[in-house]
Amino acid sequence: QVQLVESGGGLVQPGRPLRLSCAASGLTFSTYVMNWYRQPPGKDRDLVATITSTGGSTNYADSVKGQFTISRDNAKNTVYLQMNSLKPEDTAVYYCNAFSLSRRLGVAYPNDYWGQGTQVTVSS
Repeated sequence: QVQLVESGGGLVQPGRPLRLSCAASGLTFSTYVMNWYRQPPGKDRDLVATITSTGGSTNYADSVKGQFTISRDNAKNTVYLQMNSLKPEDTAVYYCNAFSLSRRLGVAYPNDYWGQGTQVTVSS
């Protein structure tokens, strides 16, 4: 019953900004690392940005450092991706991901959930 629902994608002109949102339900949001991935046409899905459960630390792919910003609002169970100065090569389906490890009797079990994706197309 876990759901991650992305929104905010669409067609945008080069150089313009866009903010993606991912609303989570059915999980204890504040215990999950949240990630954004993207998959350009004909290519593999790659990690773009990650944020710790408290929002205290973030990391980015080299290709988007200084351009994208990930943030989260645990009170709203929502993670965001602010994308500035968009370029045609940013065109992709963007996916929200929630990840955690549940440790039971010394064994770690992954919890890994995905949204349906939202299309971002950068074109003039």
